[in-house]
Amino acid sequence: MGFLTFLSDFGTIDHYVAAVKAKILTLNPTQVIVDISHHIDPFNIAHGLHVINSVYRDFPEGTVHLLAVDTHGSKNGRYQVARYNGHYFVCADNGLLSLLTDGDPEQLVDLPEQPESSSPARDIMAPAAVALANGASMAEVGELADGMLQRINRQLRLNDHNIIGHVVHVDHYGNLITDITRDSVDAIGHGRKSSIHFNREVIDRISTRYNQPNEGDCVALFNRQGFLTIGINKGHASELLGMYFDSPVEVRFAPDPVE
Repeated sequence: MGFLTFLSDFGTIDHYVAAVKAKILTLNPTQVIVDISHHIDPFNIAHGLHVINSVYRDFPEGTVHLLAVDTHGSKNGRYQVARYNGHYFVCADNGLLSLLTDGDPEQLVDLPEQPESSSPARDIMAPAAVALANGASMAEVGELADGMLQRINRQLRLNDHNIIGHVVHVDHYGNLITDITRDSVDAIGHGRKSSIHFNREVIDRISTRYNQPNEGDCVALFNRQGFLTIGINKGHASELLGMYFDSPVEVRFAPDPVE
């Protein structure tokens, strides 16, 4: 029996998470369920994408991930399973799977339709997830899909002098996680000095820990996933800087020295 993770925008005030878990445990009372988060912003697949993309590789290959984000957001009423990087992702056909897999999953199937269901996460997605976690093949849970709703990940703006990206997530501490990667900075910078510009602020060094600057000062570092992150030591960067999802961030590189 494999692990089954659960990510949703259901919150924890209502009974929705419990209803899905009840269905899972009814189908398999010993199923291991790992909650990733149930506080994805409602209907926000970009938020869901960031969270699942940050953690799914930490689980063993073969893990099944139930992604109940914007579950009614598929106008075609389609629910799918994608296999990607050795993991299984059960999701509505709302564009999240195409973003997660860059539109190129190893295998993709459509789950059986239940047009009368008011809770597709419970009635359609959960049974498929349990079956996969207990060794069923994708062919046993669905039929080969002819495609998925395609969305394109936002691209960085790159040139020899700068990189312009955006905040893609604000975490519990108010840290601003961007889509600027360590690899992109290394590739464009070639070891040149750099500075980070955002909302009239400038940081001229990359730290390795949040507490390296003085309390109340801004800090920039690369997180464990390699994304440039802006924070404030012992402060809530999002609120104090007035920056939120989609706020721009720029890395500027010093010009090459004249020989």
